Amino acid sequence: MLYYIKPLYLHENKNVLETGNTTKEKIQKFLDDFHLKTRVFDIVFLDYRDKNFQSLLKLEISSFRRKEIIKALTVEDYSEGPLPDTLHHISEMWVFGKIEKKKNIYIKISMGVPNSQTICISFHIAEKNMYFPFKKAKK
Repeated sequence: MLYYIKPLYLHENKNVLETGNTTKEKIQKFLDDFHLKTRVFDIVFLDYRDKNFQSLLKLEISSFRRKEIIKALTVEDYSEGPLPDTLHHISEMWVFGKIEKKKNIYIKISMGVPNSQTICISFHIAEKNMYFPFKKAKK
């Protein structure tokens, strides 16, 4: 299933990201579909990128723990998306973030092709500040 939602864009002041019309409900629907498909077909990680591999080593994250982190993604962890897949042209990509060992992890996932595994394109320490439009402020 494809999700046709207006992607994020920079506000005119260039420092404020806007979520377009991506709602909590649309993000939750994507996550529900993603987790269901992952339970059926599993997930493939694109580990050929050195920063993904180096982040796992630096944070001592096992492949099992990485799956647990992705399984625990919530609407509050949402950062961007859906974004067009301009490299592989498979399906839209969604960006989430999680804190692990006091580091923000940048996680980019995709539904992949029908009747096949979901895809984790990126799983690495964030290289810049991430914006979480639905994260509740900590008191």
